[in-house]
Amino acid sequence: MTTDTREPGPWSPHRAILVGTVVVGVLDMLDALVFFGLRGIRLGSIPQSIAGGLLGRAAFRGGIPTIVLGTAIHFCIAFAVVSTYFLASQRLPILTRWVVPCGLLYGVGVFYFMNLVVVPLSAAATAGPMAPAVLLNGLLIHAFGVGLPSAVVARLAQTT
Repeated sequence: MTTDTREPGPWSPHRAILVGTVVVGVLDMLDALVFFGLRGIRLGSIPQSIAGGLLGRAAFRGGIPTIVLGTAIHFCIAFAVVSTYFLASQRLPILTRWVVPCGLLYGVGVFYFMNLVVVPLSAAATAGPMAPAVLLNGLLIHAFGVGLPSAVVARLAQTT
């Protein structure tokens, strides 16, 4: 028997995580395609660089299969990011009470975790320090396109 009398939010947890995953995955990928595309980077190489985390430089010679693999990995990472925020918000109500500041900080944290932990541990080739424009773009898209949507969907599914 449960004594939990909280009312559910307007979205189920499954719906929130699914919608959040799609929103975060699409926003982050669109940002990369536009930002790097305007700098002359071939669009297919964006998801291939993600596949490079598993395959190393061979990902860039893999054609369509590594583009698909990189896209799938990208959305798996988006799922993990959104799910992590949602699960944390179940234990830490401040994450859904202060959606904007917590979401923005979470996105910045995700950016640094990905670039200081995940990428160095992967098979991806790194080219050294980021150019200032790349750093700024990365921080902004992770704050507004990753962290904030993660926080918003967690809020929509919270129990009150």
